[in-house]
Order: sequence, then structure tokens, then C-alpha cells
Amino acid sequence: MDRYYVLGNPIAHSRSPRIHSAFAAALGQELSYEARLVPLEGFAREIELLKQEGFRGCNVTVPFKEQAFRAADRLSDRASLAGAVNTLSYDGGILSGDNTDGEGLARDLACLGVPLEGRSVLLLGAGGAARGIVASLLQGHPRRLHIANRTVSRAGALADLARSSPMAGSCDVSSSGFEEAEGDFDLIINATSASLSGEIPPFPGSLLHEGVFAYDLMYAPEDTPFVARARSLGAGAADGLGMLVEQAAESFRIWRGVRPDTADLKDRLRQEMRRG
Repeated sequence: MDRYYVLGNPIAHSRSPRIHSAFAAALGQELSYEARLVPLEGFAREIELLKQEGFRGCNVTVPFKEQAFRAADRLSDRASLAGAVNTLSYDGGILSGDNTDGEGLARDLACLGVPLEGRSVLLLGAGGAARGIVASLLQGHPRRLHIANRTVSRAGALADLARSSPMAGSCDVSSSGFEEAEGDFDLIINATSASLSGEIPPFPGSLLHEGVFAYDLMYAPEDTPFVARARSLGAGAADGLGMLVEQAAESFRIWRGVRPDTADLKDRLRQEMRRG
């Protein structure tokens, strides 16, 4: 039986075993998937164990995505742009790294009926989560991508990286601090961790209004502060639970060559979260 797992620290909260087991059952695939808590200084040893114990691959979550990037023998284009890896595959002695976060976001937006092509997008945050989705945002061919961050230099650095990517095409890429973000945006994505502390990035509230769609990469049983604020101002909104499932489906496709259906699982996970 092929073996896979997710590694991180902490890891007890991970829904990945639940998600991948559901995918395997739905597709009649024989595999095992577990969660492993890895000591903060133990990533290199864990990669050796992955090879020695015959695992076919693993998902990587915080705080090891950048270490996984450096450990991979081969990287996908989207992992290279992200500077981080969340999916490792081991085959023929080669450790391949990919990043499925952006694909997960793009697919969930498509499921929600939110287009990227020709649209103006505001990306809040310039850390690892933002870097992980930039490639897929550019692949959606938006007209404009503006990156706003508390530390302006980090927003500028990510904008420069995006602008230099062959995926940028004719997209107008710009950057600023949170408070200086301005213009008419069709889609506003919160890639900061503010929701974890019950906060909202300090961008102009006037940017949220009817006709705008707000997406929070974080998710919770009830609306995150960002989602709640957007809805109170008449904007459409969603949290990142759908992205979680879609990025897992992309990892499953990389490993198994088939993409699982995700719609029913998203609904089941939402219900489970609300039941506690």
C-alpha cells in the first residue's frame, strides 16, 4: 500500500488525513495517509526517514515549507516563484517539490464563480501565504495585481518578483502599504494572519462594497473578521476552507494521477466544523 503523510509543528489540528482518506475512499484507491509531528530542528532527519521508510510523498505545513523548498531535487515553476513547497513526491530517488496553494485558491474561486481574467485584484500581505498564490493569480490573467503589506519593502519585493515572472504577461503589478492601497478592485484577498487574532488588515474600508468579492485564506467554523466585515459592507465573501480542500486535491492529483471531486467534501467539512 502506498504511504503518504503530512508533517508540521503543530500538526494535531490538520484536516489533511481526513481529506485524503475521503479522496481515496471516493476513488477506490488503496493508500495510507497520516500526520506526523516533526521537531522544529528535525526536518532534515524527517526527509531521510521519508526515503528510508518508502513513503511516496508528503504534504508540508508550517513551519517547514521553506525548508522543503531547499530540500527538493526538482521544483515546479509555481514552487520556484513561491519560494516554498507544500507537496513533496519521492520517485526513482528524486525528491520533487511543488506548491498547490495557488492552484487551490484559483479552483475554489472558479467554484465560487469569481473570475480572475481581466479583473483587478488586491492582495493583502506579502509573506509566505501571499507568495504561495501569486503564480496562480498571474496565470488567471488579471488586468491588475496590487500587493499591499504593513512593511512596504516586502510588498515591493514580492511585486518585483511577480513582475519579472513570465506568467505576469500584461498584468499591471504594483505595491504599497495597507493604508495607501487605492483604486477599484474586483477581488480582495486577505493573505495575512490577522484573522487568527481577530483582526483585519488596516486597508481602506471604502474598498469593500457591493460588487467586490473578498476572500480570506484563513478559515473558521463561523465567519472570520475579514469575511464578516466584507459582508456587512455588501461585498460577497468566502473563507479558505474551499482552498484547503482544492489544494489537497491538487496534491492528490500529483501523486495519484487523478483529481478527486471536491464539492461534497467541502460541505461535509463545513458541517463538521460547525458541530465542533
